[in-house]
Amino acid sequence: MRLIGANGEQMGVVPYSRAKELAAEARLDLMLVSDHSVPPVVRIMDFGKLRYEQKKNLKAQRKNTIAQKLKEVKFHINIDQHDYETKMKKALDFLEKKCKLKITLAMRGREMAHQDMGFQLINQVMTDLAPYGDASGAPKLEGRNISVNFAPKA
Repeated sequence: MRLIGANGEQMGVVPYSRAKELAAEARLDLMLVSDHSVPPVVRIMDFGKLRYEQKKNLKAQRKNTIAQKLKEVKFHINIDQHDYETKMKKALDFLEKKCKLKITLAMRGREMAHQDMGFQLINQVMTDLAPYGDASGAPKLEGRNISVNFAPKA
């Protein structure tokens, strides 16, 4: 076996029994680094310290990742201009915070007869949000709702 010492120095090719003796003398563990190489590579190291560092690195990686959140803004066909602007500001805030955004236009009662007005409103929203986010396709009619998803621009 090729042996690597506790400080990272190469100790050459030694039999397994000798490697185990050296690890016992140093009061450390004998760890298999690579079993596919010829000869296999082992290292003298503290297994508890290795596990601690791996947990620490995993925790640091999780800390740096941002969970993608899906935020939703709902509209209706008969929305007033000021209400539209308020909802658009909220939608822009979500996109600036790097959240995914779902725009939904809910239709009630007889509004289903005027789906063309709904698609016009959704298209207006899409053109207003185009500089800030990328639409994930054309608006879709799902039951009584027309929806489209946005991803924030990089």
